[in-house]
Amino acid sequence: MISADPTNKEPTAPKASPKLRQGKVVKAKMQKSVVVEVTRRVKHPKYVKYVNERACYLAHDQSGECKAGDIVIIEETRPISKLKRWRIKEIVQRETSV
Repeated sequence: MISADPTNKEPTAPKASPKLRQGKVVKAKMQKSVVVEVTRRVKHPKYVKYVNERACYLAHDQSGECKAGDIVIIEETRPISKLKRWRIKEIVQRETSV
């Protein structure tokens, strides 16, 4: 017999923490959006040398304070637009203009 007691809740799995990536802002010409390039080093399966792989992500920048050249941390979020699934979590290092 199944209890109809609304206080009897089954334990739920803990929420997974969002994915985080660190990368460099490549383009910041859009309103509230930036393009972040993430570089990671992976070992080539055949030649066993380390190779740099790059991926570009569109990230949401609500305040519009990111500039090209900044190092940022982005976190995965719900879809914001057709291509944006990431948002700026933190600016690690500002680009220094010489």
